[in-house]
This record gives sequence, structure tokens and C-alpha cells, in this order.
Amino acid sequence: MRHEARPGPRRSGAPAPTRSRRSRDRRDRGLRSPLLPQTVPAWTSRADGFDAVVIEALADIDARWHAELANLNVAVDDVPRMLPRDPASVSWPPEVSADRAIPLARLLPAGIDATGAPTAAQIVVFRRPLELRAKDRDDLADLVREVLIEQVATYLGIDEDTVENGPS
Repeated sequence: MRHEARPGPRRSGAPAPTRSRRSRDRRDRGLRSPLLPQTVPAWTSRADGFDAVVIEALADIDARWHAELANLNVAVDDVPRMLPRDPASVSWPPEVSADRAIPLARLLPAGIDATGAPTAAQIVVFRRPLELRAKDRDDLADLVREVLIEQVATYLGIDEDTVENGPS
């Protein structure tokens, strides 16, 4: 006859024995760690890399137009939430930078939000359409720079060459 060990009677109010799983995986093989160290380029995601490209392109424009762009925000969104009803005959307003039927960026003018508070103007750059059109990182940087120059020119109400060359 076999005897199995049974837990003894518990005192009332005593907590049940538990094992901490915060630092172990479910098979008790040890601490989990990242596959890559944070110092290698592969650690950053594609979205983080795109954000860096936008910041770099914007820094160059902001160096020339800092005072005029003080009330302008720039944001990155993965995909545009606006698409034309008829892609064959699309006509975008000047606030939208697009490649035929696909928006690449959009300027949202300053306004008033639902609570009555004023909002700043904002340029929204769409990551996926821009990444799909670029051949490599350098091409992506050039494309993002072009789109930002176009959007800043629309915001300031001047031509793109003036934005690129700086104020006179």
C-alpha cells in the first residue's frame, strides 16, 4: 500500500502556500531576458526608427523656422484613417500630402476641442505609406523631408523652396 503525503490541516487565517512566478517562467528555467542587447541596432523597432527619421528631418526645418513653428505639433500615425471614396478621381486639399489616392501626411489646423480648449496646429505623418514607398533608409529620410517641407509650407502659407532655403 502506498502512502501519499498530504498537507496537514491549515490554521484558519493562514495564507495558502504560493510560489512567486514574477521572476521565473512557468517551467522554472530561470529569468527571462531579451534576445538582443539594447546596444545593437536591431533592438529598436521599425516605428522607433521611423520616429528618429521624422525628428531628424524636422530638426533641420526647425533650425531655420523655429519662431514660426513654435505653435505647431508633429505626430506620427501608422496608417491614414482617411481614404478617398473614389480612388480613380481623387482630389486632395492642400493640407494633405498624397501619392495619388494614398495620403502620406496631413495638416490639421488649430482649433477648439470638445471641451472648449484651444488646440495647436498639427502635422500628422503616416508611417506605413511612407515606408512602403521608400527603397532604403536614405530614400525614406528624403521622402519624409519632402513631405514635411510641403506640410510646413502649407502651414506657413509660403512656397516649398522658401521653407527649404530658410527665411530671407
